[in-house]
Amino acid sequence: MTTLEQIKILCLRSNISISELARRMGQSPQNFNAKLKRGTVSTKELILIGKILNATFEQYFVLKNGEIIK
Repeated sequence: MTTLEQIKILCLRSNISISELARRMGQSPQNFNAKLKRGTVSTKELILIGKILNATFEQYFVLKNGEIIK
């Protein structure tokens, strides 16, 4: 699932438009949509999206032996 798809689902479940999310992030909807389409949303922005939408953003690797690298 792409970042764009994840954010669309989060917005849908949080009853907020992507444009409103962008405004709450302090960005123009046009700029934010361009970032989503290019796939250039930063980790810092993903954490902010989580805070705005009352969710937790987690990013980590899991090795084959089950070890988690955060």
